[in-house]
Amino acid sequence: MPADRSPTDPRPGDELIIDGQASVQFAAGRGFRFRVTAVDKRQTYRGWLWLGGYVLAPDGEARERREIFVQRAGLHFAPSLPRHR
Repeated sequence: MPADRSPTDPRPGDELIIDGQASVQFAAGRGFRFRVTAVDKRQTYRGWLWLGGYVLAPDGEARERREIFVQRAGLHFAPSLPRHR
């Protein structure tokens, strides 16, 4: 979790929680962990953006590649996963 910036300015490598706060299309489930690989710089509706990346399994492994349209204000950094030795 980067302490020096907000999740509303995501960058490749960030892991976010995507749920109903990010977009109504994700409101039905518990939400999911998402690793950002790309942030589309094109203008969209104010406060919204396209993210490319991977839906992550509970162990942090990439499971599904997706492009998602989300509200900046609804983005949250995912908590760190425990490291295995």
